[in-house]
Amino acid sequence: MRSRILGICLSIIGMVILHAQQPDSVAVKRKVFTYEEYKQKQSVKDSLKTDSLKVESTTVTNTVIPILEIEDGSGLKEYPEVDEFDENLLEELYNNDLYDYMYDDFVNLDDAAIVEQVVPTDTLKARLKRINATTPFNIEYNPILEKLINKKLSYRRVYLERLMTLSDYYFPMFEEQLDQYDIPLEMKYLAVVESALDAKAKSRVGATGMWQFMFATGRNYGLEVNSYVDERMDPEKATVAACKFLRSLYNIYGDWDLALAAYNSGPGNVNKAIRRSGGYRNYWNLRPYLPRETAGYVPAFQAMLYLFTYASEHGFKPLQNEHRSIVTDSVQVKKMIALEHVAQFTDQDIEVVQFHNPSYKLDLIPVVEGRKYYLRLPLKAMSKFVSNEDSVYAFAKAEFDKREKPLPELLKAESRVVYRVKSGDYLGKIANKYGVSVSKLKRWNNLRSSKLRIGQKLYIHPRRPVATIPVSQNNTSTTHKVKSGDSFWTIARKYGTSVRNLKKLNPDKTENLKPGMVLKLK
Repeated sequence: MRSRILGICLSIIGMVILHAQQPDSVAVKRKVFTYEEYKQKQSVKDSLKTDSLKVESTTVTNTVIPILEIEDGSGLKEYPEVDEFDENLLEELYNNDLYDYMYDDFVNLDDAAIVEQVVPTDTLKARLKRINATTPFNIEYNPILEKLINKKLSYRRVYLERLMTLSDYYFPMFEEQLDQYDIPLEMKYLAVVESALDAKAKSRVGATGMWQFMFATGRNYGLEVNSYVDERMDPEKATVAACKFLRSLYNIYGDWDLALAAYNSGPGNVNKAIRRSGGYRNYWNLRPYLPRETAGYVPAFQAMLYLFTYASEHGFKPLQNEHRSIVTDSVQVKKMIALEHVAQFTDQDIEVVQFHNPSYKLDLIPVVEGRKYYLRLPLKAMSKFVSNEDSVYAFAKAEFDKREKPLPELLKAESRVVYRVKSGDYLGKIANKYGVSVSKLKRWNNLRSSKLRIGQKLYIHPRRPVATIPVSQNNTSTTHKVKSGDSFWTIARKYGTSVRNLKKLNPDKTENLKPGMVLKLK
């Protein structure tokens, strides 16, 4: 990783030197123009494909933002076929309902249920024996594990392929940290069981992020949670915290299976199970004495280990490409900025920027004395951002100044809020208000249907403070007439929908929005 970053830095230095060596006779013009004008000039420039450095100057009556234009400032090669692979991968990442599937599977594991036999018992025994010979985990055949594996193979093929697609992005990140803390690399499958590799997953009790940290545990391991940031949703920082936690649990028990059980239910429950079992320390002997969720937890981990190991033998065909992860880079943010501003200036879909920066709850990156916050982007987008950094900050400031309401103060966030249902409320409305999904609202409150009653209490773990969430005043509209300055992102926010949904409803208008166009909303 360090060598790759060093190489990028040397490439950038080389480009700077190359430009500096150009003849002094080259005419240099300066022009200052608005962001909208900048975007128009970008489209013209892309078609002309000029190679010179252009710096112009003029004055306009609108918000003035200086722009430095550098043709292909990234210096990166383009691979359209790989870009298509990345788009397919991100398609999977942005539409991730896997968490509910994973959570329900191991919490509601029924030992007595009859499951279709997919893998012959003798074959499964032989494969588990081979896995056991290469891992410090105690992977041995038992009917419960066999039943869970066959259950997933019977009707979870699509979900499993999507998980494997996600793993191609995240596993290299996990393995780097696991190796550093001397933890078995197979522990990467724990994140699959915990969150189905969903960085923003939140359980019914408030455990958050890919490694499902509770509020207090995350804070104990250095993960910050406040009104702007929840580092439990930062894949890299949360992975480091998980490694520290797992290493401390192993130091207690000297057994990775018990460390897994303690990670899920806490050392106290594991210690009680050991006492109640009469002193046994093998997980399968302790299983009847553990909480129900933990009883299905280790089998789920072992099932994932088997399914990923023998994926090809079972015919899984996840979306994969020659690169194991999308190459990204990060930069420390100097001034407060919204992810929307970053997306506009770097020509990235907002979902791409959000995916790489999941810990920013308000889609805002704050600047706080004594703290460092970073923006992560694909390399090509990062080079555009760095080339126009001052302009991005100027544009962000101008947009913030237009807001009627002040930005929220940087306060420590509560792990959950209690909402009392009012007349006219429905789950979709409440979910939009707090920036969460309807499925999560149901799970947190054990709701079997969408019916609500006035006065009913709902427990909610908000993604972001309520006051800053723009709520549409016209939710009944079915169309929107595009105005000057509109973008898919601003329209989606206004009507409480997503950019992806808008583009699906308007496939013939996804390239360039023009004033007067009419977009379907439903």
